[in-house]
Amino acid sequence: MPADRFHIVGIQADLVWREPDANLTAFDGLLSALAAEMCDLVVLPEMFTTGFSWPPVDPARGSDGVLQWMQSWSDRLGCAVVGSVACHDDAGNPRNRCWFVPPTGEGNPTFYDKRHLFSLAGEHQQFKAGGNRVEVEFRGWRILLQICYDLRFPVFSRNNRETPYDLAIYVANWPEARSAAWRTLLQARAIENQCYVVGINRAGMDGNGHRYAGDSLIADFAGSLLADTGNDGLPQPLQAGLSQEDLKVFRTRLPFLKDADGPKA
Repeated sequence: MPADRFHIVGIQADLVWREPDANLTAFDGLLSALAAEMCDLVVLPEMFTTGFSWPPVDPARGSDGVLQWMQSWSDRLGCAVVGSVACHDDAGNPRNRCWFVPPTGEGNPTFYDKRHLFSLAGEHQQFKAGGNRVEVEFRGWRILLQICYDLRFPVFSRNNRETPYDLAIYVANWPEARSAAWRTLLQARAIENQCYVVGINRAGMDGNGHRYAGDSLIADFAGSLLADTGNDGLPQPLQAGLSQEDLKVFRTRLPFLKDADGPKA
């Protein structure tokens, strides 16, 4: 791939309801189709081992099994792997936790606990909310980690003026009934923060009868779509190569971030 390109692959999948081992096996097959070193980042949906549900369920390999699985694939593919799982923290609190797992030798796994819990479905009664937003640095890119419902709260994702992030990742179980909002808000976050945005949703039907149309997409800093799975609700990958040079040129030509409200570095 060109040296300037940061290549992303998103996996839009139909998740097996509350069966972590079945989901990990399914993702084994999907990830096996990727060639090693073909991408910098692989993004999986929110709660990719269970679907959007509670309480947390561990795979047969134990409470650390999912993280070990992610690390194994990160090392095998030579890229970072991102996705959220329902789990317990060290104090025993249930969390909706997004892991960012780089290859061994390129940093340690980092996590972000979902800040905005989806009260409409009672998520706030089942999980402990995270407190801080989390940005990671990987291969020269600054990346913001977000989960599903966070997308509705732009102040939380407001970009820094002095040290802006380059890419925001949203992993989700966002139902078809609100697909228009999902697509619009992803593009809005890209435009207002002058950053690339990746939104990876699940597909299919969950155990509560909610349908997911997919609508996974990758948008550039102007809100233009670089990749889009559409709304047919089918499992499928999407991919795009991001250019940091193009991003820098755009921000220099249109320096809107210097006038923005919100956090400084």
